[in-house]
Amino acid sequence: MEPREYKEKETRRMVDLDPAGLISRKAPDQAKRQFMNYAFFKLEPEFRRLPREEIEAAKEEFAQVCQTWASRGQGFILRTYSLVGLRADADFMLWRISFDVQDFQAMQRELNHTRLAGYLRQPYSFLSMQKRSIYVDRFNPEGEGVQLLPGQGKYLFVYPFVKTRSWYDLSPQARQGMMDEHIYVSAPFTGVTLNTSYSYGIDDQEFVVAFDSNYPQEFVDLVHRLRFTEASQYTLRDTPMFTCAQKGIREILEDLA
Repeated sequence: MEPREYKEKETRRMVDLDPAGLISRKAPDQAKRQFMNYAFFKLEPEFRRLPREEIEAAKEEFAQVCQTWASRGQGFILRTYSLVGLRADADFMLWRISFDVQDFQAMQRELNHTRLAGYLRQPYSFLSMQKRSIYVDRFNPEGEGVQLLPGQGKYLFVYPFVKTRSWYDLSPQARQGMMDEHIYVSAPFTGVTLNTSYSYGIDDQEFVVAFDSNYPQEFVDLVHRLRFTEASQYTLRDTPMFTCAQKGIREILEDLA
């Protein structure tokens, strides 16, 4: 009998068995990715005591800067959200997305030169980056993409997220199994779109999680169900949580003063 050449059948690996790259020695990925900045602002009440014409002029100056950046193109995306009446420590949020993190600095520099900026505090600012998830979604086998088109819903629910260190001690198969349950529980909630971005080494949190939706009630029920999954035991921190209502910048400034 002639010896038969052995050839392993090509299969798709469902779990990354070497996430640390100790065996495969994976090369660093230097491809261009989107950065994200979730910048939250709070207005000092002294601004509302200014003469009305000064208030309106300051609002218009600030709005013009935002609109210029919103129409800039070149891969820069700006979405604006109001938190007035929804949270005490933040009044509005600018969701900025760019392939160049220095765009965030350039825009903030222009905003800092406006009169309104003299009455604004920035209690929170989260920096993150898009990357493909290492966990396979069996409902969407292609996985999360590495480019994000944000702001499809009336509401955005945002929070920083940190896993426990013991999560990283689990085997890849154990983590994938827990994520399978997580994905399965989430599957019926088609009115909620998840945008997960990564902050390893560039900010205090590990992830920034943002959910687009038109239905706050659906998001509440989703989060409630996920509390009963095994993976939730490995959450170290998932606060503060922000409920953001999408509005144009001029409407947001009307909310303020």
